[in-house]
Amino acid sequence: MKTEYAEIREAVARLCGRFPGEYWRTLDRNRAYPGDFVAALGDAGFLSILIPEEFGGSGLGVAAACAVLEEIHLSGCNGAACHAQMYTMGTLLRHGSDAQKKEYLPRIASAEWRLQAFGVTEPASGTDTTRIRTTAVRHGDRYVVNGQKVFISRAEHSDLMLLLVRTAPRDEVPQRTDGLSVLLVDLRAAVGNGLTIRPLATMMNHASTELFFENLEVPAANLIGEEGRGFRYILDSMNAERILIGAECIGDARWFVAKASRYACEREVFGRPIGQNQGVQFPIARAHVQTQAARLMVDKAAALFDAAEKCGAEANMAKLLASEASWAAAEACVQTFGGYAFAEEYDVERKFRETRLYQVAPVSTNLILSYIGTHELGMPRSF
Repeated sequence: MKTEYAEIREAVARLCGRFPGEYWRTLDRNRAYPGDFVAALGDAGFLSILIPEEFGGSGLGVAAACAVLEEIHLSGCNGAACHAQMYTMGTLLRHGSDAQKKEYLPRIASAEWRLQAFGVTEPASGTDTTRIRTTAVRHGDRYVVNGQKVFISRAEHSDLMLLLVRTAPRDEVPQRTDGLSVLLVDLRAAVGNGLTIRPLATMMNHASTELFFENLEVPAANLIGEEGRGFRYILDSMNAERILIGAECIGDARWFVAKASRYACEREVFGRPIGQNQGVQFPIARAHVQTQAARLMVDKAAALFDAAEKCGAEANMAKLLASEASWAAAEACVQTFGGYAFAEEYDVERKFRETRLYQVAPVSTNLILSYIGTHELGMPRSF
């Protein structure tokens, strides 16, 4: 395996060693947030890895952030509790004003504030982001926000949120991607003053919520970039998100492959290790091959993003290939463990549920294929 950012990987692995399987099993059982784990990552500076040094961060790129998240998942932990603080940086760093960066980035870098929530998805629009209905109407030095968001993770555990809103009606703009804007919302001030957060129980412990906005006032100074250009701005966060999720999936896949390989060597049935049987051995080997290939695409997408080059196709392909590799590895691991895969103490069933998410979110496999078919191969849109 690659050795880039070896020191970072080793430091992350040591930190994760303080949070073994039992820690995650207990949280999963109680549907609790891993606050201690997130705090440890923040105190160690890993969550500020993309923030420039002038604001107190490490000033590194997405490739380094990938190393952090891959190592977290390889260690059996779950970066979903905190990864948004990395990918939301793309919008704030590239399109935020100097004043916004000076106000927010140092406090995020020091772990005083958390930017963990990314408010995009809505019940009616789903992945058709241009059809969101949450509106923000300008009144003097304030925007008044009304609408609803769903499947917004970590809103209860974040101080700030990037919120995508419609500031001009869809039928009154030249392109369907126009008329959308990004607001930086102070959740501490918003809750109870126009914002209601409701927990949403899901298959995995993901701290997911629904958000309801009723005349929430947000300072106009919290507008990121220009009004109406928000869709373009969030693409930087979305591409980073897909690359970083890809890295997490690589970590998951490596965890499943290693777990299955060890068990296949140790477990004996009919007088010999089950890994001696090709029916057990080959799926694990194939998952390893898929993982290695997917990792190359994640690396390529990260390199393009860090070079500020166009990377939409590569980010999408990285996420698709890595999520499919982790799912193949998860399936092979479950088949290898047999009935024991469903016992909590082995952590296989927990990781199995966690990695399944990435076939659906943050963007579904079918939508990725549609993007590649139309943008890369020039075929007509199906919608």
